[in-house]
Order: sequence, then C-alpha cells, then structure tokens
Amino acid sequence: MDKVNILGAHIDKVNIEQASDKIIEMIENGEKCKYVFTPNSEILMRAYRDKEFCDILNTAALLTADGIGVVYAAKILGSPIEERCAGFDTACRLMEKMAQKGMSLYLFGSKPGVADKARDIILEKYKGIQVVGCADGYFDAEKEEQIVADINDKKPNVLFVCLGAPKQEKWIYDHRNELEVNVCLGIGGTIDVISGNTERAPDFYIRHNIEWLYRLVKQPSRIGRMMDLPKFGFTVLLHGKKYK
Repeated sequence: MDKVNILGAHIDKVNIEQASDKIIEMIENGEKCKYVFTPNSEILMRAYRDKEFCDILNTAALLTADGIGVVYAAKILGSPIEERCAGFDTACRLMEKMAQKGMSLYLFGSKPGVADKARDIILEKYKGIQVVGCADGYFDAEKEEQIVADINDKKPNVLFVCLGAPKQEKWIYDHRNELEVNVCLGIGGTIDVISGNTERAPDFYIRHNIEWLYRLVKQPSRIGRMMDLPKFGFTVLLHGKKYK
C-alpha cells in the first residue's frame, strides 16, 4: 500500500472506501488484533516531538489522514492523498459494511452511559450489525482487567477504542497481544458523536475543510491545542522533505 512519510509517520494514501474495505478484508482473513489509527495534524505534531509515540503509530496496520492539514502536508511533500480519511467517517462506512455481513462490534470509551446510548443508535441505524458489548473510558487497573476480560469473552470482529490521543493508541499497543479481536480502531470522539453527546460540525464546515474552526468556536478552551495546527504546517514546510 502506498504511503507518505509526514514528519516520521507513515500515512497510508487511502480514501474512506479503501480504508473500510481493508478493515473488512482483515476481518475476513481472520487477523488477530490488527489496529488502525487516524492521526490529524495535532497528533502528528505530538508524534514529531515524541519518537516513542511516533513508533507506535507506525506499527498500525493502517494509518489514515484524519484532518485536512495532513492532506495538505502530503501535497506539499509531493505525494498527495486523495481525500481526508477521518476516523468518524471511516467508522460509519465500516459499520455499513459490517451490517451487511452480520459482523460484531464492541464500544469502549467516553463517559459512563454514552457507549450504551451509541449502541442503541447503531443497532437502529445499521441493521444486521451485532454490538456485543460496551465499556466506558473511566477505569482503574482492576476495572481495566475486567474490560479486557469482557472484550475477550465477546470476541468482537471490531473494537472501537475512543479514549482520545495518545491514550487510545498507547492502550491498543500495550494490549495488542492479549485482545481477542480482529481489528481495533483508535477513533477519538466517535462514540460521543454517534450518541449525540457531542455535535459534529455542520456540513458547511466539513465540506470546506474547516471543521477545526467549528470546534474552536464551540470550545474556545481548545485554542492552546489549536496552536499546533500552524506549527505543523511550518514544520512540514521547513523539515518535511528530509523524511523519506
């Protein structure tokens, strides 16, 4: 699969359709605990500063471009990506395909009760999919063991891990050898959006690739994190081409 190296992270040049097809293929091949990460510009800046985290990203079976900044970076580097492959959009397309095949899903993350609400919405919208379990993202060591045991008891085809970056990526990596699943997806706030607990940007913002602006307007406290967006662009311009 063709990739582009963006500040050390090897991003797969796939669109949403290709990414979801690849995940279905992993399931049908009986793969064990393959995992998919969906880094945006902010996550790639974190990986640029933290080699250990960057190395974890690069162990993923699929690393997609979640964020228009990542798409622009690939273009700057002369290796364009066809489209933004956001985690939420990929998850939705994947669930459509899983429903057609009667595949199973486990939801892990967000506040207590949110995953249960998302489950009910998924079962209503994606007829045929099996949501075999839910767990919230608030846990201590003892509860974590119980969550892993429940996941392994249910043996889902797909596990959505929505703990936020870099926690979700590190959690999947640390548990990769014990999870009885085919594919794990680290996809941030997806459970919150599905449940309606968090509102996704209106279509206008999504179509014009300014979803980040909507989130900033809704949550001004994100301004510190958003400063990584221009830093990412400048870093790619100044240092991006030294990565092969």
